[in-house]
Amino acid sequence: MLMEDLFERLRTFQELLMERVAIEKEIRELPKSIAAQEEVLTRARKSQVEKKARYEDLSAKVLELKGNLAETVALKDKSEQMMDSISSPREFEALNKEITEAGLKEDQLRKELKREDENLKEATEELHSAETLISSQEEEIGQKKERIRTEESAMVARVAELRATEQTTTDGIDGEVVYKFERIIRSKEGIGIVPVRGVVCSGCSMILPAQFVNEVRQSNKITFCPYCSRVLFYQESGDQDDIMVDIESGSLADLDDFGDESDDESYDDDMDGDKGGMDDSED
Repeated sequence: MLMEDLFERLRTFQELLMERVAIEKEIRELPKSIAAQEEVLTRARKSQVEKKARYEDLSAKVLELKGNLAETVALKDKSEQMMDSISSPREFEALNKEITEAGLKEDQLRKELKREDENLKEATEELHSAETLISSQEEEIGQKKERIRTEESAMVARVAELRATEQTTTDGIDGEVVYKFERIIRSKEGIGIVPVRGVVCSGCSMILPAQFVNEVRQSNKITFCPYCSRVLFYQESGDQDDIMVDIESGSLADLDDFGDESDDESYDDDMDGDKGGMDDSED
């Protein structure tokens, strides 16, 4: 497999994998979109239990007060009716005392009943509000869950489609390379293959050894950056960086030899010329 074809397939795999990773993340996040509402619903249900307990306590208290008031009023009426049949001052005094005490108790019960009736009315409204909130939250959460199920189904289908395409794209590439490449993409924000420009990895901006860069440029196998672990390929920049790679790796050493040889020849020619001039002068 040609390296250019291999790199192109890795780039395609990178795009597919980036999309799949993003969708899988959305799938994981979907339940969280209703987590806040479910928490509100849980609190509302707990509050509703407390409000219902208060409502039931107040209802029982109001019922009891009404019973006591009815007994007190009945006792008072009976005592008033007996006033016509009394025969002595002593009986009158005792009966009048009962009527007075019953009247005071009636007034007290009526005031207490009025207060508790108001509390019961308030508790009834609070309970109704809590039940309304719970009902609306349950309906909204149910609708949202249905939408989530629909969205999730479409996402899962797309993930399966991407996996199949990934399998086709990476067919023939070493499995260990594919596994490592996928891990790199997941940890490096979706970028797993980058060019070397001059002597610098464009993924992490680290300067690479010149000999290593030449290996990347000339290699027929996958090479990983020693610093960021991304897959590297060489990108001709057409500037001095490319020359520097050759110089630093020693591939232009012959130029130095050539330069030295030229200097020697020029020096020899000069010496011959000087000798000739000396001979002429002697003659």
